[in-house]
Amino acid sequence: MPSARTLRPGMQYADLEQQSETAQLGMWLFLATEVLFFGSLIFAYTVYRSAYGHQFQLAGHDSFILLGSVNQAILVTSSLTMVLALRAARAGEQRALVWLLCATAALGLAFLGVKGYEYARDAASHALPAIDFVFKPGYRAPAEMFWTFYLISTGLHALHLSIGIVLVLIFAVRAARGAFSPAYDGPLEVVGLYWSFVDTVWFFLFACIYPLGRVMT
Repeated sequence: MPSARTLRPGMQYADLEQQSETAQLGMWLFLATEVLFFGSLIFAYTVYRSAYGHQFQLAGHDSFILLGSVNQAILVTSSLTMVLALRAARAGEQRALVWLLCATAALGLAFLGVKGYEYARDAASHALPAIDFVFKPGYRAPAEMFWTFYLISTGLHALHLSIGIVLVLIFAVRAARGAFSPAYDGPLEVVGLYWSFVDTVWFFLFACIYPLGRVMT
């Protein structure tokens, strides 16, 4: 069971509910800035995709859609385990909470493993802009722009996911020590918001890079 210290709000808060609401508001404000950040990347991709549709289609066909699809399934599953973890916290099921948080982190690590393998295959295909990029038959300069967007956007997403994995593991340790209960799960909600955001970003990146990357505008 959580200690009495854990169930007391910070001195600047009237009660635990206010503390949780403040933390969630802070996370929503942070996510709003992240939406602007990733939204700008996706908007730039859309503009160049419209201007150089044929070149983006050629480059998109060389991306590994199977690996991208596997990662899509992994993150969808991780969203489920995170939601179930929140449900377990509210039901007071501490053991289930710990295991579900660990499962969420493990799925995140699996995503990074698949993405790392995909990066290795990209490198073997000489698709690293400004480092080792080979213009395949039909490629022009805009094709390299596609791969530039791919590496920047997926690299930044992987960084955000890595941060999420660390947070989830920290909270799994805290949960094992009884830091959360049906009376107080505010920090878990905040981490859940962050994890859902990272998953949602991948949904849009997946759509831009893999299926839409293969069709003509």
